Amino acid sequence: MIIKPIIEVAKEAAKKPFTMEFPESREALTDNYRGIHKLDITTCINCQACAKICPNQTIVMVEGEADTAFKPAGPKLFPEINLERCLFCALCEEVCPTDCLVLTKDTELEKFDRRDFIKRPEDLE
Repeated sequence: MIIKPIIEVAKEAAKKPFTMEFPESREALTDNYRGIHKLDITTCINCQACAKICPNQTIVMVEGEADTAFKPAGPKLFPEINLERCLFCALCEEVCPTDCLVLTKDTELEKFDRRDFIKRPEDLE
């Protein structure tokens, strides 16, 4: 009675582990994977379309410094993204008229501090 479970445990302990050894080997990403955002500040026209369409209100427009082709009369506003709230739905990418905001295949979402999930425009380059 007691020998059978011990034999089963010994068999399982002798097997090679089947888990992935992260970060040495990573899972292959599909073509439609959506990761962290990337922003090209030089082509951003400050239209705020990404902030308006975001269903989770993840994107907030904040002042930033950059040499852009479009020179607005007021302060230059660029998207600040809170990755904690983001659904990665890519609506912001679809609505962007200049294609300056895109979702990459970057999967590094491990952080020690919650404030690191808020990405300022300079951090999205």
